Amino acid sequence: MKNKIKNFFTPAKILAIISILCAALIAVSYFSDRLVTPIREAVSFIVVPLQRGVNGIGIGVVKGEEKKKTIEELQSYSSELEEKVASLEAQNEQLKTNGKELEDLKKLYDMDQSLGDYPKTGATIIGISSQNWNESFIIDKGAMHGMETDMNVISSDGLVGIITEVHANYSKVMTVISDNSYVTAMDEGTKDQCTVKGDISLMDSGIIRVERIKVNAEVKDGDRIVTSGISSKYLPGIFIGYAKDIKEDETGMTRSGYLVPAVDFDHLQNVLVITQKKQNTNE
Repeated sequence: MKNKIKNFFTPAKILAIISILCAALIAVSYFSDRLVTPIREAVSFIVVPLQRGVNGIGIGVVKGEEKKKTIEELQSYSSELEEKVASLEAQNEQLKTNGKELEDLKKLYDMDQSLGDYPKTGATIIGISSQNWNESFIIDKGAMHGMETDMNVISSDGLVGIITEVHANYSKVMTVISDNSYVTAMDEGTKDQCTVKGDISLMDSGIIRVERIKVNAEVKDGDRIVTSGISSKYLPGIFIGYAKDIKEDETGMTRSGYLVPAVDFDHLQNVLVITQKKQNTNE
């Protein structure tokens, strides 16, 4: 049996078989590419769109995450900017307040220099002593600081009023626009005498009364009215305000009108107390 097989597979036959197998393999390779190509193309119509869709979803997810991250970063940055803006606004308001206080103090200094003959001390308004702020108020200086009744109180603009009560560490000041206020005054230019009288009913109008002007006096609208030397309580030469609507009275004996106070009582915070008192008359 072995001899028969051996005799059958001669070298020539083996070479022929190998040649046939090689040819067959070449043919299969050729025809397999021809057969697989249509299948490959058919599959590509399904796979490629799916692949594009999957890629699109992936790209969309990535872009969505990037967009979300960008929005969060922008929101965080916006919050930081808002905090910075709020901080800058607060600083700006503080600077304005400090600037206003500095301006007020400078005006007080200027007033101090203009009335240099009178010794003075600064004080701050800390409260009111009546229902109306403009009528009377409390300052943070009292007997322990050398305060006494009848000391004149001024601001950077002019006469504020007079101390009427003194306690250990605070004092009460009655303003010139109070109903009980009565100041002997005069025209700064003509020296004509007059009386400045507080009137609470005129407070909202921002004016008070000026009375007892001689009929032949030269006092006119816009004139500066100051404290007179004949007053028993007020030192002379302190600016009070401007004359307004000066007219002859019905009696024909005197003239009267109004006075626009130099002091803005609605925004008063710091004052000067003149520690020298008037003592030379008995009005």
